[in-house]
Amino acid sequence: MAAALDFYFDFSSPYGYFAAERIDAIAARHARAVDWRPFLLGVVFKTTGQTPLTEQPLRGDYARRDFARSARLYGLPFTWPERFPIPTQAAARAFYWLDAREPEAARALAKALYRAYFGAGRDISPPAVVIDIAAGLGVDGAALATALNDADVKDRLRRSTEAAIARGVFGSPMVFVDGEPFWGADRLDQVDRWLATGGW
Repeated sequence: MAAALDFYFDFSSPYGYFAAERIDAIAARHARAVDWRPFLLGVVFKTTGQTPLTEQPLRGDYARRDFARSARLYGLPFTWPERFPIPTQAAARAFYWLDAREPEAARALAKALYRAYFGAGRDISPPAVVIDIAAGLGVDGAALATALNDADVKDRLRRSTEAAIARGVFGSPMVFVDGEPFWGADRLDQVDRWLATGGW
């Protein structure tokens, strides 16, 4: 069986939101699975020296326009959140804890968190909000609350972020197809074509 696509994303990334809504369908067209890998973009920025796109002169104004335009293109609800960017440790830890038990449920949670933040403008940084969204999907809220403070879960996210950096991940989203990296939601059409043709 062909290798899974590696999908790296941060929950504070609008483009990650757009990619999360498309990546599984693209992979399925080519009989591929997707390995979802949240990481902490803030840690990556310390390595690259970058700042959030919206905080950059000139590019920030463009980016906010492009976020809304892209959402319309993809037919996705989009509400610019009052707080941006946000720390995403709670969301990413929740994903990894759930992924170790029910991978499909973890994916559903990731999409629900993205939709809450960028679709409805709800701040998903507080653990209580992550737990509430997860509980709405049938996840044991009490167990998740404990897991968010578990040393092993915290270490999983730390190691995953370090591994992403070691692999060359510098932004969200980033997809690897058989080792070939594609950065940005606007590169998913290239991912689709690469899978169909075997590359160029």
